[in-house]
Amino acid sequence: MALHLSPHMVVMQNAAQKASKRLLRDFNEVEQLQVSVKGPSDFVSQADLRAEKILREELEKARPGYAFLMEEAGASGSANWTWRWLVDPLDGTTNFLHGIPHWAISIALQRRLGDGTVEVAAGVVYSPAADEMFWAEKGGGAFLNDRRLRVSARREMKDALFATGIPFAAVAPRNRLAFARTLGALMPITAGVRRFGSAALDLAWVAAGRYDGYWELGLHAWDVAAGALIVREAGGTVTHPDGTEFSPGDSAPNDLVAGNAHLHAKLRELVADGVAAGGGG
Repeated sequence: MALHLSPHMVVMQNAAQKASKRLLRDFNEVEQLQVSVKGPSDFVSQADLRAEKILREELEKARPGYAFLMEEAGASGSANWTWRWLVDPLDGTTNFLHGIPHWAISIALQRRLGDGTVEVAAGVVYSPAADEMFWAEKGGGAFLNDRRLRVSARREMKDALFATGIPFAAVAPRNRLAFARTLGALMPITAGVRRFGSAALDLAWVAAGRYDGYWELGLHAWDVAAGALIVREAGGTVTHPDGTEFSPGDSAPNDLVAGNAHLHAKLRELVADGVAAGGGG
């Protein structure tokens, strides 16, 4: 039986699916894309911009007055917003530009409560190449298409598979050193560490039990806001390396550790040690 989606979730999934059609067309002609360079290993293509435009038009049409924080266009709308969209139109751009079918659209919906605190109320991570729609609303559980998700039940580090993002040229030196220290500690005691190139999908895969945990430093809010909610709603834990509850910040680099209830604490401890070795935290 098809699940009953809330009005917000209908809007989010419809917007993601509409933008995905154009992205898939561009992906099939990736050699012809015109690409400009934002910085070392940080590319933006016409596909990013077209997808972001479609997402904005669809979300704004359905919910006029909501604010936006978008990867390419930045922040817009009232500074006193009650609802705000966080949008990454193409997470995994480098994969996309190399013809690798592992990239996603990420949309999160934030709500400002009466006391001024902000929560992520809903999130969608859509993988068009695999037609996998990961989604969650706060308090409602996490799903892959119509199937309920739960994080893995593995308890031993030796059986665990983790995911991360490998630092590249533009990454701060402290994050490169922290990564090297953490990876060096994990390699001898785990079943493996993977780098697939999309933070949003890494988190969605933790929620689906494909990975047992994930960590990365220096992320943007639009990379991880939706995925972090999906992990939590699937029964997982998401924190900063210091153990405080993860909440995506608008501008400061977002450092994140996610995992199942059995392995999160150990992974977090190793990441925190790495951050300390890198001169942070």
